[in-house]
Amino acid sequence: MNFLECKKNSKKSTEGMPGIRLAILGNCATQLLATAIKGVAYSDGFAAEVLDTDYDQILAQIMDPDSELYGFYADAVLIVPCVERLYDAFCDTPANERAEFAHTQIAQTREYCKTLVSRGIRHILLCNYAEADDRIFGNYANCVRSSFIFQLRYLNILLMETAQENKAVHIVDVSYVQNRMGRDRFYDPKLYYVAKMPFSMEALPEVAKEISHILLAIQSRMKKCVVVDLDNTLWGGVVGDDGTEGIEIGELGRGRAYASLQKWLKELTGRGILLAVCSKNDEDKAKDPFLHHPEMVLRMEDFAMFVANWEDKAGNIQKIRDTLNLGMDSFVFLDDNPFERNLVKSMIPEISVPELPEDPAEYVSFLQETGLFETISFNEEDRKRTEQYRAEAQRVSTISKYADYDDYLKDLEMEAVAEAFDEFHVPRIAQLSQRSNQFNLRTVRFTEEDVRKRMEDPEYITRYFTLRDRFGDHGLISIVTMKREEDAYFVENWLMSCRVLKRGMEAFIVNEMIDAVKEAGGKELKAEYIPTPKNAMVAKIYETMGFKENGENRYRIAVDEFKKQKTRIRKRES
Repeated sequence: MNFLECKKNSKKSTEGMPGIRLAILGNCATQLLATAIKGVAYSDGFAAEVLDTDYDQILAQIMDPDSELYGFYADAVLIVPCVERLYDAFCDTPANERAEFAHTQIAQTREYCKTLVSRGIRHILLCNYAEADDRIFGNYANCVRSSFIFQLRYLNILLMETAQENKAVHIVDVSYVQNRMGRDRFYDPKLYYVAKMPFSMEALPEVAKEISHILLAIQSRMKKCVVVDLDNTLWGGVVGDDGTEGIEIGELGRGRAYASLQKWLKELTGRGILLAVCSKNDEDKAKDPFLHHPEMVLRMEDFAMFVANWEDKAGNIQKIRDTLNLGMDSFVFLDDNPFERNLVKSMIPEISVPELPEDPAEYVSFLQETGLFETISFNEEDRKRTEQYRAEAQRVSTISKYADYDDYLKDLEMEAVAEAFDEFHVPRIAQLSQRSNQFNLRTVRFTEEDVRKRMEDPEYITRYFTLRDRFGDHGLISIVTMKREEDAYFVENWLMSCRVLKRGMEAFIVNEMIDAVKEAGGKELKAEYIPTPKNAMVAKIYETMGFKENGENRYRIAVDEFKKQKTRIRKRES
């Protein structure tokens, strides 16, 4: 997409699209970047309402509590510093202080971020610096701590550390965009000197894409599962014809390109992205390379599901979706065959189907540039996700052995923990609130700071829930926050992972909610359901649990009138 296309998109109607409010602060000209962001956002399926503040007003906008920034009530704030202004500041710094220049700059940036968070800004998009070397020392600058390039690179590292320390901060990797495009295409000196524009017209849409990827993740529109074809996608050749020994994978010829793709996909599983196979093949032949080929990078245990048969791929992907219980818009389908890609796209419009290059040597670089796998959070529990979903597939396949579903639930030997929020679980609680869309009664998103505030506030009752059964541990799968309203409590939000639906967990949680309110001295529990395009499945949940209507989408129940819900889940101590 070029800038002209962005400009056209920015003027199109966004009625009916999900939206996000973004405020832009910069010490350079940002008007055209604002246009590019709106245009790219439109192509990505959401509306960006942008406040583009005046030139070089970062300090004034952040520090003044009455500035237009805070009156805009932004969902996110984008800070755009430019390397040219950074160099001006560096040149104005006395020579004997330049070795600490990066520390001076980062101190100011951290103060900005701290102030924004204290005033209710939940997401800060902070651009790092594109590299620019004054060549005063030439290559020797890498050995001189007080050189500009040394301090610039060090400052970018300090920005990364800032994002690790302050979870509200998300780095927009402008440096990556320049490295990919090249400095000559990324930066136009005439444009900067005339209009204080730090990005060329060609670079504007590319920077906007990186910003849009983060904004999509903030809206919980993240990819969670990659469904892959096998023949000529994960390896070269057709295993049914060539045999396991004849496919191309490993160090020879094109095999290295396929091995690189497998290695990249395996890295994705390490950060919580699921893999599934969808192949037109005999199942035993399709599995054989993963079991017996010595140079395969991926193995059977890396896949949450493995579907190989001669049915159409769109239907098989639907089966994968139904088993994993994820939204179809969180799936990505990779296939070398244009016919199969077009079939899946036409039958499942919500799924992302990248147009893979013809040459497998370009697969990895192409996928890296799509930005499909952007995220704003990561924790160690993500590494367990494939194992958890493989266990889920086992559970689903086991159901058919039981004539009665209640017998199946009883045989699962389910145990759940219900505890108040604690520091150990803060990252996972925040992440679950950001990712959950379908079973989410009011769609309130929490940052880690939001979670801690509720932990410490005596007006709140908080609960997290974990679940395990004989197949494995689901981990933390639900959270509830309830706020005191005189002698009653109001369910601020209740959300749950969809992978544990229809097991009685909903009943278990409501029982625990009522017990917690009763223990806190509350006489009544009030609740609300706020409809979204994705959470229709929980529209009647409170009615199902015995609550009475109290207006449109509002419910209440007296604690003493509540009848305990039946569940096969046993409570255990943490």
